Amino acid sequence: SIDYMLRRSVRLCCVVRPGEEFKHDDRVPVAPKAKKPRLSREELASVLTLSDKKAAISTVRLLAETAGCMSLPFFFGWNVPVVLASAVLTASRQQAMFVLAHDAAHYRLFRKPQVNDIVGSVMGTLPGISMHTYRVIHRLHHNHLYTKMDPDIPLNGGYPRGKMYLIKKLLVDLTGVTAYKTYSYFWGAPAMNTEVGKENRPLADTSERLQTAALRDRWVVVASHATTIAFFAYNGILSYYLILWFLPMMSLLQPLLRLRAIMEHGAPLANVKLVEKISPLTAARTNLGPAPLMWFLFPYNVNYHIEHHINPGIPHYNLPKAHQLMKEKGMLEGADVRDVRSTLRRIFAEKQQSAQLSNHS
Repeated sequence: SIDYMLRRSVRLCCVVRPGEEFKHDDRVPVAPKAKKPRLSREELASVLTLSDKKAAISTVRLLAETAGCMSLPFFFGWNVPVVLASAVLTASRQQAMFVLAHDAAHYRLFRKPQVNDIVGSVMGTLPGISMHTYRVIHRLHHNHLYTKMDPDIPLNGGYPRGKMYLIKKLLVDLTGVTAYKTYSYFWGAPAMNTEVGKENRPLADTSERLQTAALRDRWVVVASHATTIAFFAYNGILSYYLILWFLPMMSLLQPLLRLRAIMEHGAPLANVKLVEKISPLTAARTNLGPAPLMWFLFPYNVNYHIEHHINPGIPHYNLPKAHQLMKEKGMLEGADVRDVRSTLRRIFAEKQQSAQLSNHS
């Protein structure tokens, strides 16, 4: 029945233990004059329902794509163009692993919690992050969106800051020197929020169970990569690991992660100084664009970011449907939904132009 599906979906997407939940966020920028539009029980059940089959297809497909990208030099030669193409594509698949680990961090990959966490941990471990630690820190982002407690503010706040500012940031990322900041964030130590003069850390409301799992998972990630390096070194093929996996992870992946994060939350429509007006509709952004670009930059429907913040219980394969339903219901009225080209113009704009940017510039 619909009621059973809804109860099961809500139970699976919202762990009831205190200190582990991701809050739904249906705030609107201003107080509505009429009742806020919402999805019906049937519609909500249809987008919250998990599918192990779809999750397995996404996981297997990603692993196959990654293997294909890494194998290009073996089939087309070890020359600079082929190795570079392989590295760029591999970095995009590493980012896709971040996205599936993100789904698992929300308890939204597989139905069974144990399977969800094992697969999510593997998806995180491969590109070097601790999914369980990310789950702990990511709660702050969802539960305190664009407030002083949001750990993502140091990364995506303050835009636009000028075209050259962001270009320089992306070029520095490309050198790999900022990789430690990325991994510090995903390992539970985000950068300092200069507005409050302190580093955000997991709140006291984070359950002991999550924190214990995070500590254990970090050691698993370290041991896994140490074992991998030792294996390749012992067999005299360490260069393959370094060229085909480690270097893309440390360099090319970094600007991809920064650019996507800023496209999702940078230069928001919201006046973030007015906490009472902060809403996912204007503090997050849904980016639309051609399928090849979405595959490369916004894998697994992560471009539907407003919808994800409104209800983080929606799995990645149901986000397009949720977008359509929310649009039809008027839930996205006034929301920052735009083409990627418009987003790029907005985040690369000069700082003094920010106040002049229209909602769809």
